[in-house]
Formats: sequence, structure tokens, C-alpha cells
Amino acid sequence: MTKSIKQFVCQSCGSNYSRWIGKCKQCNEWNTLVENNNYRPSGALSKSKGKKINFEKLDNVNYDYSRIKTNINELDRVLGGGFVLGSVTLIGGDPGIGKSTLLLQLVGNLAYQKEKCIYISGEESLSQIKMRADRLGIKSNDIEFASVTNASDIAITINSNRKKCILVIDSIQTMYLPELDSSPGTVSQIRASAHELIIAAKKTDTILILVGHLTKDGAIAGPKVLEHMVDAVLYFEGDNNLQYRILRSFKNRFGANNEIGVFEMMNNGLKEIVNPSAIFLSERQKNISGTAIFSGLEGTRPILVEIQALVTHSTLGTPRRIIVGWDISRLSMLCAVLEARCKIHLSNMDIFLNVAGGIRLFEPAADLAVAAAIISSVKNIPLSFNSIFFGEIGLSGEIRKVTQPELRIREASKLGFNKIYLPTKQKVIINKDMSYNTLAVLKDLVNLIIKDNKD
Repeated sequence: MTKSIKQFVCQSCGSNYSRWIGKCKQCNEWNTLVENNNYRPSGALSKSKGKKINFEKLDNVNYDYSRIKTNINELDRVLGGGFVLGSVTLIGGDPGIGKSTLLLQLVGNLAYQKEKCIYISGEESLSQIKMRADRLGIKSNDIEFASVTNASDIAITINSNRKKCILVIDSIQTMYLPELDSSPGTVSQIRASAHELIIAAKKTDTILILVGHLTKDGAIAGPKVLEHMVDAVLYFEGDNNLQYRILRSFKNRFGANNEIGVFEMMNNGLKEIVNPSAIFLSERQKNISGTAIFSGLEGTRPILVEIQALVTHSTLGTPRRIIVGWDISRLSMLCAVLEARCKIHLSNMDIFLNVAGGIRLFEPAADLAVAAAIISSVKNIPLSFNSIFFGEIGLSGEIRKVTQPELRIREASKLGFNKIYLPTKQKVIINKDMSYNTLAVLKDLVNLIIKDNKD
């Protein structure tokens, strides 16, 4: 039998070292190396015997692509229409954001549809789950609950079932395999436990839902390979001080990426927001400089959000750039373009930028709306209350076209917006009830804002 040797594994990125060091050389995290006593050198694996692989023709492969709808429309939208049999979904989010609440509502809905549901919690006792279920109004006795953490026992139970079901694991960080000496939550335990559960789920067409903790940097704790092992990765975003929650897909083998679902946290659980654009714009004020409306796309959903900018003279040697909901590097680039191409001096100004409603934007198409809000604040000129903006800005100051402008304009029209600022090269179907201001370069936007103020 091959003698085991010492190996140290980084709990942040999974890198291996032969001795302990204070700082991981791969992810630059401090004090994340933990000794793994179960390690065997690669030579120990060379003696294992394999077997011949049987290959199949694709024409001979049968599959069932039917989906199970949850009757939570926002969740179904993010998933691409519902859960696919045998799929594995990983849901991450900050503590207290509502992951367990959402999943308990999910199994409650599915049990009402006569689907077999199993909810396994490694963090809460059955009495705690019962308290939450009573608060959410879930009375179904068809849901099976357990409070266990042994991944091997769960996998054996799934294999013995041999019937399709929905299995929720809350959370994967609490699961462990007794064959490994490391404690639950370590890289080796998370990777091995998830692998054991995924194999069992795939064999029995079980829909597996894993809850994942987040690190201080906002990434799902454990090895990055965990996200590659699953079919879908969803993040539950939001601020504990706000009632709105956003469920966003970052990976989905059966649907669109970056699709979002919007919820409102209530006393009796999560409530779906059918028209998030109206909610995000409900507290707008008229005749206020520094605000612009961006018509964006999150996956396949058009959504309107208010971008607020405040530009003031800085008393510091290095002006501040404080941003909520957007990329600070993108703002720095945009400020440089405004200063170089439009002669708007921002190098001695503090800039505060906020995307109202707690949503985070990733689209480059938001450049034009951000630039409009900054120009409006600098010039102290309120923008038209019924205008929207979308377009990407290049380093030379040109306004570049974006994808699916018709969807953006249609959503704006529903909410009463009739003035569109968009790139010159953007091809759209003209709506006679709306006015279009086409922009070739960023200087055109500055001139239009000043001209509209004079008119």
C-alpha cells in the first residue's frame, strides 16, 4: 500500500502545496492552506485497473427534455422555463438574503403539483424548518424533510428511490464524506460530496438543488470546479436593508445567461415582481439634475432603471469615485472620454454614481445613460422626464450600437417614455409616437442636452 504524504490544499482556490506557507501563490489569500492527510501520490493510481469503454451513436441516444414548472414565474424565467430532469442547480447568496425561504416556497409549490420533494438541511433542525414553513403558510405533508450531513447516506437514499424527485441540499458546505479526514466545508469535502450527489442525481433523473455559501469577495465558497460540475449557477442578490431581491443566472446549460427574476421580501415570504421597471422608477422626481433612465437588457428581459449621478468639487488631492451598482473601471474610462473629447473637466471633481433599486448593471449599453447623468449634474440641467438612453461609448467618443433595440424601446413605450437617445448606426423600427435623437459621438449628447435646456 502506498504511503500517504503530507499535502496542503488552499481552501480558496484548491491549489496544492507540499508544505505550509502563509500566502497562497495562486489566489494571493493568506492563511487558507489546510493539511490533507488523505493524499496519495499519482503513482498509486497507476496500478488501478480500468475497463473498456462502450461508445454510442448519437442517433441511438434517447433523452427527455421535458421541464417541471415551479409556478414561481420569476424562477421559471431564470431557469429558462423550469427544471430539467436530472439537472443540478447551484444557488448562492449572502447570509439572510432569502435562499432557504425561496427553496421552501419552491418545494411547497411542487408538492402541491404532486411532485415528490425532499428537503435536506445540514444547518437547521426540523423544528426550525417547521417554524419557517408555518410562517410561509406551507401545510403540505407530502414533502419529506431530514436534517443530515452525510453525503454518502443521501446518495444511497437517492439510488434506492429510483423515482424522479426534487432534492434540495441546504447547504453543500455542511455535507461530508466519512472516507475523508478533512472537516466539512473544506475544498476536498465540498468537491467529493458534490461529486457523489451529482452522480446519484444523474442516474435517477433527480432534480438536485444545492445551496452554496459566499466568500467575503462575493464568490461561491469552495473550489471553482464546483461551478463547472453543475448545470446552472444562480446568485441571489440584494441588500438586507432593502426589500427587493434579484435572482440572476450566471451559468445555465438549458437557458439564457444573465437572466434575472425580481422578488420582494415580505413577512410571509418572497413575492414576485411582475413589472420590475415600474417598481424601480416609482420614486422618480421631476426637474432634478443628474438622473437618467437606462433601458437595458438582463438576459431576454428588458428593464428600465434610474441612474443617479452627483458631481461636486473635490477638496481632496485625489477626487473620490463612489459607485453603487456599476463598474468603477468603466466610470474612470468614461470620465477620461468626457474630459478629452467633450472638454468637461472632471479631474478635480468627486463623482458619486448610484443605480437606484439595488440592481447591478453589467451591460456596456449603460455608458450613454451614465454619461447623460454626469453631464446633467455638471451642467445642472435636468433631463427630459420622458427620455431614455442606451448606447456604448468608445475611447474616441463614438457611440456604438447595442443589441435588440426594439425590445428596449417597446418596454419604454409601455411606461410612457417617448424620447429616445440612441446611436446613429442603430437600426430600429420607427414608432411614430416616439421621437428619436441619434448620436454619432459623445459631443452630440452634450450639445443636445444644452439645446433642450434652452428650448
